[in-house]
Amino acid sequence: MGRLSGKTAVITGAGSGIGRASSLLFAAEGASLVIADKMDSVNETAKLVAEAGGKAIALVGDAGEEAFVESLIGRAVSEYGGLDVVWANAGISGGWTTFDEQDAAFWAEILRVNLIGAFLAVKHASRHMIPKGKGSIICTASVAGIRSGAGGSPYSASKAGVINLAQTSANEFYGTGVRVNAICPGLIETGMTQPIFDGARARGNEDKIGQLNPLLRGGVPIEIANAALFLASDESSYVNGQAIVVDGGLSSSHPVVRRKR
Repeated sequence: MGRLSGKTAVITGAGSGIGRASSLLFAAEGASLVIADKMDSVNETAKLVAEAGGKAIALVGDAGEEAFVESLIGRAVSEYGGLDVVWANAGISGGWTTFDEQDAAFWAEILRVNLIGAFLAVKHASRHMIPKGKGSIICTASVAGIRSGAGGSPYSASKAGVINLAQTSANEFYGTGVRVNAICPGLIETGMTQPIFDGARARGNEDKIGQLNPLLRGGVPIEIANAALFLASDESSYVNGQAIVVDGGLSSSHPVVRRKR
């Protein structure tokens, strides 16, 4: 029996990176999936899941639009007869821009996708989970939401909001059995961070990627997917309202010059 056998899961941002790795892992562990992304590549993810013997329905849409999120959740319930896990993983970075280059519209779009999108997933998932008395909702935050230095200002603010959303909504669902947690990835090689990795490789200093964390490397999507699998499974039944950091130890220290032992 897989760790998610008999469970129905929804994953957004599933067209690549962390979302694709998680879709493959969740399906391998027995979950029936409804996956979404704004890019058509989500269909390729569904194909990969099917080729591996899993079940996945792919939908293309905007995870920051309420009508789409509601339909996504509804499709999982109507197709599989219930809802056990929702991972609000979709997000955008906005790149690195100075305050002078930013405006209210730029901030609003990042907050809409990253924070309001997570809120919408929590809202519509909980409506189906509360009557059952259980369910796991996971939101993708970031180490950028903990402190400065891991992303631009609007991105970091949006991810700080996601961490707080996990905490406040977990308490909003007091006594319902519905759990809400966040995952805070560090530097993971995905489409969002690819320019960092590609630039380092082009300069011949790939060995410096992740040099600020004790493991001296960047992460890969499956390492975040493994954390999400734990939160999605019954193994984390007493974990609620938490921000689980998966960053190689980066956020455990203040900036300091280190030497290898």
